[in-house]
Amino acid sequence: MYVTIVRVSVKPEYVEAFKEASRLNHERSVRESGNMRFDILQLAEDPTQFVFYEAYKTQQDALAHKATQHYFAWRETVADWMAEPRQGVVYHGCYPVVDE
Repeated sequence: MYVTIVRVSVKPEYVEAFKEASRLNHERSVRESGNMRFDILQLAEDPTQFVFYEAYKTQQDALAHKATQHYFAWRETVADWMAEPRQGVVYHGCYPVVDE
């Protein structure tokens, strides 16, 4: 399993718009054939802080996600709403075990 955890800091005035744009991206991402999870979390103590937990069966599946129209649309829509560049960290999922 190929997992990326992305941290996003959003300008306060764009939080609701960011959530809506991210919801649309989420709804399409979970339908991708290699997607296992696509969770979007908002920090309870600071609603401008988000974490995306993106799990794909393989690295190729994760790369295919970045080539989708819905990802491009999300990235372009939210670019100016971020307080700083988003930061993604890649992990190798140990469990559950994924059959490839």
